[in-house]
Amino acid sequence: MTLTPSLPAGRPGTAWQGSSLPAQLMILTGRSVRAHLTHRRALVLALLQPVFMLLLLSEVFGSIVDRGHLPEGVGYLDYLLPALLVTTGIGPSVASGIGLVRDMDNGAVARLRTLPIQSSLLLLARSLADLLRTAAQLVILVAVAVLALGSRPAGGPFGVLAALLLTCVVVWALTWIFLALAAWLRSAEAMQAAAYLVTFPLMFASSAFVPVDRLPGWLQILAKLNPLSYAMDASRALALDTPLGTRLWAALGASLLVAALGSAAAVWAFRRPVT
Repeated sequence: MTLTPSLPAGRPGTAWQGSSLPAQLMILTGRSVRAHLTHRRALVLALLQPVFMLLLLSEVFGSIVDRGHLPEGVGYLDYLLPALLVTTGIGPSVASGIGLVRDMDNGAVARLRTLPIQSSLLLLARSLADLLRTAAQLVILVAVAVLALGSRPAGGPFGVLAALLLTCVVVWALTWIFLALAAWLRSAEAMQAAAYLVTFPLMFASSAFVPVDRLPGWLQILAKLNPLSYAMDASRALALDTPLGTRLWAALGASLLVAALGSAAAVWAFRRPVT
């Protein structure tokens, strides 16, 4: 004889609908953070890479840039540091896209899609986890520049902190571009090739390493159109305590536009079936 359990009258059974959206986001973000912590050697190398770039670029460009073309009383190290904060964030943004491709290839995304979760939160969680890693890189970079190399930005601690916060906003927005590329290309090799084509002009056709007016005429035009130039100029103005003008609003506006377009494209491409 088989007994079939029954629910009390007036209390119909309901299917589990999953956790709340904030809970899903926290769990998925924690998953991505733990993935970073698992690969400790890669994490250490990622944290040290910006320091190496700071040492290399400050010596190479610092020896050839005429200080007369820099803001009065500003050394090249202090001039470079705020812009290097922004360029440092490009690497983790690219890695975020490559990590998404790998999750698609190893079946992690397919398994997560069988759960009652909002699929777009997978992208948001990855962007937030990589933002945390970027923040750690930036803090280490500033600490080395100040404590070991003697950098003393005129904006002081609050100016540097404001530059760090602005950089985090810019990097988070940029991450969506690479997540969109990853969701569309779905190939690690193609993603790396596309990332090179995007990041190279963003980094060097900008005001990052030398003042824009010292670039060739055609490159000045590209630098002025480069959205990262707005971010670098605003970060530099905050850290060096120079007039901001409209730089901050231009940087924030460009970041919001990039984030909106990138996230929409990423969600659209990500919703295609994983084959």
